[in-house]
Amino acid sequence: MAIIAADLGITLVHYASHRIGWLWRLHAVHHSVTRMYGFNGLMKHPLHQAAEAVGGVLPLLLLGMPMPVAAVLAFAIAIQLLLQHSNVDMRPGVLGRVMAWAPLHRFHHIRYGTAGDVNFGLFFTVWDHLLGTAFDAPGYRLRQRDLGIGSQPDYPQAYSAQLLAPFRALPHGEVPELPEGLRRRG
Repeated sequence: MAIIAADLGITLVHYASHRIGWLWRLHAVHHSVTRMYGFNGLMKHPLHQAAEAVGGVLPLLLLGMPMPVAAVLAFAIAIQLLLQHSNVDMRPGVLGRVMAWAPLHRFHHIRYGTAGDVNFGLFFTVWDHLLGTAFDAPGYRLRQRDLGIGSQPDYPQAYSAQLLAPFRALPHGEVPELPEGLRRRG
């Protein structure tokens, strides 16, 4: 139950982070990567990490979640972030429709502006189905050039610069054109 409740809270903060300017500036650090690998899931601005913790875990702590459950939840979140951002050719079959693993979450990291406002769920895809943000393009193979923040190709790469980036005016360019294979149908 703790994973389901935390997943809902974290997903809603994540969703809001793509719609509220100051949250996006904090979350952009996570989206600045141009290559998928497991540790991307842990690469976050500390203030955004705190916002996700408030949304996902604080309500459970206030309801009296026992510390052993909190420890297992923290471990599960860390493992899921690694799985979700891994660069592994996963073929999860039917579980891929339920679990928010790498094959679906990769589309969240595309650099084509709001086209990446999809697949927000941390553990489960149900939240994206309810929010109308579920997306899959099974025939499209993402490449490194598809990832990052397209309107900010010069986003800082050094960690210290990324800590300051949300508080600085950074240059923006045009959003790259969305490839045909990533366009939503229907």
